Amino acid sequence: MQRIILLALLIAFSSASSALFISEPKNPVPILKQLFSLAEIPSKTELTHINGDVIPVWDITQNDGSKAYAFETDDIAPIPAYSGETVNMLVSFDENGNFINTTVLEHHEPILLVGIPESSLTQFTDQYDNLKLQDRIKVGGNTSEGHVHIDGISGATVTVMVMNVAILKAARKVAEAIGIIDVDESRVAMSSIKTEVFKPASWIDLTGDGSIRKLLLTQGAIDDAFVGTEAENQVAETDRNNQFAEVYFTQLNIPTVGRNLLGESEYNWLMEQLQPGEHAIGIFSNGYSHKGSGFVRGGIFDRIQILQGNDAISFRDVDFNRLSDLYIEGVPEFSEMSLFIIREHFTFNPGQPWQFEFLVRRQIGAIDSIFTSFIADYLVLDKYVDTPIIAEPLPLWREIWSEKSVQVILLVTGLFILLLILFFQDILVRYPKVMNHIRHWYLIYTVGFIGFYCAGQLSVVNVFTFLQALLSNFNWETFLLDPAIFILWAAAAFFGILWGRGVYCGWLCPFGALQELINYAARIVKIPQFELPYVIHERLWAIKYIILLILFGISLQSLALAEQYAEVEPFKTTFLLKFSREWGYVLWAGILLASNLFTRKVFCRYLCPLGAALSMPTNLALFDWLKRRKECGQPCKTCANECEIQAIEPSGKINLRECHYCLDCQVTYFDDDKCPPLILKKKNKEKKQKIAAQISAVQL
Repeated sequence: MQRIILLALLIAFSSASSALFISEPKNPVPILKQLFSLAEIPSKTELTHINGDVIPVWDITQNDGSKAYAFETDDIAPIPAYSGETVNMLVSFDENGNFINTTVLEHHEPILLVGIPESSLTQFTDQYDNLKLQDRIKVGGNTSEGHVHIDGISGATVTVMVMNVAILKAARKVAEAIGIIDVDESRVAMSSIKTEVFKPASWIDLTGDGSIRKLLLTQGAIDDAFVGTEAENQVAETDRNNQFAEVYFTQLNIPTVGRNLLGESEYNWLMEQLQPGEHAIGIFSNGYSHKGSGFVRGGIFDRIQILQGNDAISFRDVDFNRLSDLYIEGVPEFSEMSLFIIREHFTFNPGQPWQFEFLVRRQIGAIDSIFTSFIADYLVLDKYVDTPIIAEPLPLWREIWSEKSVQVILLVTGLFILLLILFFQDILVRYPKVMNHIRHWYLIYTVGFIGFYCAGQLSVVNVFTFLQALLSNFNWETFLLDPAIFILWAAAAFFGILWGRGVYCGWLCPFGALQELINYAARIVKIPQFELPYVIHERLWAIKYIILLILFGISLQSLALAEQYAEVEPFKTTFLLKFSREWGYVLWAGILLASNLFTRKVFCRYLCPLGAALSMPTNLALFDWLKRRKECGQPCKTCANECEIQAIEPSGKINLRECHYCLDCQVTYFDDDKCPPLILKKKNKEKKQKIAAQISAVQL
């Protein structure tokens, strides 16, 4: 045992030494110089976001003249990770909204400080290179429509999910301030045409409900538009009420519109021509030509445009088809009828408003001319489009809980079963074999599901994080990021208030359960067991409290440093990293587990700072359902001798600060074949029954 304690101190010292290697925050300027091959990087520019926030950004002109923008996430979206502190990253993207580079400048995440190599963090951030700001980037999970999935880091899922949210939130905020993406458009869902919706209709029907819109320009409107320009008096005076242009426009790939206007065969031909994401616009006019007399092959139609948001969509000859006839009832005659295709490289949303822009030109010389434009609105009817409803983005913790709903349900179910066990303990302990099976199966559940599957091993670091949060800006969302850890902390508090710390340590701690199962297997194969004398044992209790006080003192100075020293707990090595780390940590965890071949729960009894922290409020426990008799301790020592963690004092009193609530003593309490007072009582009863039987026989 002395060798084990000495080894514990050596490992703790080794762990403490590793704290010296915590990396200092990186300076972003040298990184930017190397990234963009520039001798000097300009100072940050303060941009103003639409909501009034001031955003510090590096506005960089690259050697080829193109623009790039870089920023630190802490300046714009300081989102706390699981440690309660942010992960500050340097993010850059180009003028087209493509990510260029993402680099972690500073973090205090315990799992990333020790246990996961720097290369894994770099591999994660490298996945953003060449992705777009508009991409809906999601960490992990299966491929789903509308999302770009990137790989997470095993054992650090919560941390990288927080990093992803910080990167995207900050980047989009910068892009909106610069004008790369529109604030409103970035939150609009892409609609689709309902191809199955069709109804026969006449020209009057479609113009009446707005499916076909009209732009009517009189000569007076045109003259007024050129007032004050060089073209004001460039044409002969005419009647201002004369019609200058009559233009009808519509969206032809809407079945009710296109099939009625073009006829069945022409409409089917059109739909075969359209590629995914393409749309067809029909324009029919009299008067001023919407095509223009100066149009040449390979050129652009310079009299019409489609406007939507910040996009202006123009058409080339390859986008144009002349319509020879319209087949709808009541259609007027037109001098020009055209079909234009909005190609898939334009981001056109058929469910959002768009405008038809009609440009009118007047010559002011042999070559020079002046344009003015007239705009008419178009909005496709709701019955023709399917527009997804975009809900406000869920908070990150709610998204995580939703994704891990099965895990949450199974964990809560397991806790409910434990609650039933505790409530009906007085009944269950009367059936030793049943109770024994229940306990061992529950320990297997704790190790396999809570420990290895959920990585739900609490740590003393969580205690320090919670205390620091109480003293600073407390935020429940920080603790809700990991459902398993949050639920287990709630369970530890609940069971601790009702029954004391022993319920968590004896039933819900994965490392404690693993130790107990190893010891149980060792006893089955008859490996000799050793126990220290009680006098030495009770003095060794103090070690875990000393470790707790040291770690607490360090945490007041630096939580990151305390996380390093807290590696005296082998929990991260065992359940979070599954022994995949440096050999020293694996050796330490292996020694602690192997010691259970010879004596039960060495780490829990003497070294665990978490157990020490949980034992502090033991006196607040509301229930004391562990029954004792006046004979316990004097003269009976049965329970004390059988208690495998030596939590029963020589006086017979149960030390609730050390008890793991295994209920073995309660099994003995109700067993009239093991409990000496019950054995004596049973013998006296049998003796009285024998005497009564003899008296009855004599009387007969």
